Amino acid sequence: MASSKILLITGVSSGFGRALAQEALADGHTVVGTVRSTQAKRDFESLSATAAFARVLDVTDFEAIEGAVAEIEASVGPVDVLVNNAGYGHEGIMEESPLAQMRQQFDVNVFGAVAMMKAVLPFMRERRRGHILNITSMGGYITMPGIAYYCGSKFALEGISEALGKEVAPFGIAVTAVAPGSFRTDWAGRSMTRTPRSISDYDAIFNPIRQAREEKSGKQLGDPRKAARAMLAAIAAERPPVHLLLGSDALGLVRDKLSALQEEIRTWEPVTISTDH
Repeated sequence: MASSKILLITGVSSGFGRALAQEALADGHTVVGTVRSTQAKRDFESLSATAAFARVLDVTDFEAIEGAVAEIEASVGPVDVLVNNAGYGHEGIMEESPLAQMRQQFDVNVFGAVAMMKAVLPFMRERRRGHILNITSMGGYITMPGIAYYCGSKFALEGISEALGKEVAPFGIAVTAVAPGSFRTDWAGRSMTRTPRSISDYDAIFNPIRQAREEKSGKQLGDPRKAARAMLAAIAAERPPVHLLLGSDALGLVRDKLSALQEEIRTWEPVTISTDH
């Protein structure tokens, strides 16, 4: 086993957060998990009497985050790894989806993650070590109709992760954006919010996608436990990756996107270079 670390994982009640917490505990790490209720706190802490600690914290309660992290540092110990896992998917055609739903999507998936990073960074920078994992999505590379706000939030987190990594590398801090494909989590079920449909013009493009997603729910290719093992491998690595795709579906779709992008860049190259002085 690699040296034992203290992991702070947001959203440990289900999905990747829960799987990673369980695998990390099994490997002898200490895990502090954020949850949304006292019942969920009790439930999480029952996983280990000595190594599982929970804190009731909503990642959109930006004012509370700094104090919560300082308290964890003081009472549990130095946070070696922050895993920004808390997040959800919003499904809705953009024209139909209110701006308030976009705001909520970005508050959780982007602002919440950034607030957590800003809270741990002073401690990690002072120690000249640390690792931040941001759980993004293949939706941070590829897009499909009906999840514009979600993809926007994940594209944003991918960009922030990469830029932050360059800022903190001189202090021995690594930042990894982990982009899963389709996994057997609650993402398309309980964890997804859906804007009601109202414009029939979009039925033809959107209905088959929604139907396919519902049919695939619970039968996705990805195993969250294996995703957790992959993340622990990245955490243990001497030189952790800046980007880590998880799942063969993510690999195929992202490769297709990159080759289409290369092709388009080639096609429009004369126009691209025509703008120089």
